[in-house]
Amino acid sequence: MKSLLHRAGISINGPGDADLQVKNQALYKRVLRGGSMALGESYMDGWWDAKKLDEFIYLVLSASLEKEVKPLKMLPYLLSAVIFNQGRKAKAFEIGEKHYDLGNDLFQKMLDKRMVYSGAYWKNAENLDEAQEAKLDLICRKLYLQPGMSVLDVGCGWGSFCRYAAERYGVEVVGITVSKEQVALAREMCKGLNVKIELMDYRKLNSGISPVSGRLYDRAVSVGMIEHVGYKNYRTFMQIIQQVLKPAGLFLLQTIGVNQSVLTTDPWTEKYIFPNSMLPSARQLTRAFGDLFMLEDWHSFGGDYDRTLMCWYQNFENAWPELKQAYDERFFRMWKYYLLGAAGGFRARKNQLWQIVLSKEGFPNGYQSLR
Repeated sequence: MKSLLHRAGISINGPGDADLQVKNQALYKRVLRGGSMALGESYMDGWWDAKKLDEFIYLVLSASLEKEVKPLKMLPYLLSAVIFNQGRKAKAFEIGEKHYDLGNDLFQKMLDKRMVYSGAYWKNAENLDEAQEAKLDLICRKLYLQPGMSVLDVGCGWGSFCRYAAERYGVEVVGITVSKEQVALAREMCKGLNVKIELMDYRKLNSGISPVSGRLYDRAVSVGMIEHVGYKNYRTFMQIIQQVLKPAGLFLLQTIGVNQSVLTTDPWTEKYIFPNSMLPSARQLTRAFGDLFMLEDWHSFGGDYDRTLMCWYQNFENAWPELKQAYDERFFRMWKYYLLGAAGGFRARKNQLWQIVLSKEGFPNGYQSLR
């Protein structure tokens, strides 16, 4: 363990901000046997700490130490991802129930004033509110929104994009999500606007079973949702978006991405944060939409997510005196590990952030990329 950490520039019980502070000597055997799952769970249990957890994770990932510890107990987990469809219809609402329904109070305290739960765009922004609004406006401009257009938001969260696009660009927006808590608050936040919010799995969009399905839209957008779709369903997801778009339609997809194709997510993240989720690679996405859409633009700005996550964590930490009435100390350490660990992952460039613009039949006179 000492030798592995030394390769990353980390000392055990050293004075550095990223140094590992061991509280329980059984940590070494536990982590070497259990890998990333054991590292996360032992942190939740208070077995270790670091002054700057994000820097610790950044150094570990930059040195690719995660590749050095691969416990045999992970084999059944990997096999299940190959055999079973983790994103199947029967599991569609599980992510909403286990993550997004944790409590609107938590997310209201942690996020910006518009409650945007995805990577912000920090170009020319001074704070999180400005960066998230800049991201929303960038999406609207990339979609070339015009008053009167119909827009579909797949995975609309608390309705931040729906509200912004309806207010600023005069469009009609339909948002769908699998979280009951998000539906309730999104409808409240979008009250009085030309916005409809529905509790719906994306696979119902072309079914015609509700007023928002079985119709065609001028534009479609999906921000931070395809991470919950699963590699076995990417093609279905793209086919459905293609089917509900008008011939001249545009689709903007924002997603976290990984450098190499995988079939699972990190096991700790799967168990405690995002069940049935995984991050797509560029290859997996292009194979999914290749003959369905024309690629118009691919924008990569992963460094901006690091800064976003650090703001979320600071907001969460500042609000903890209020939040701890509803959540316990173990939750605090779990959520801290999630937010700061993710920040370290983006800092190490293991994770990327992409905005991809696709057209159904080619944008008239050629698409002009915007930044």
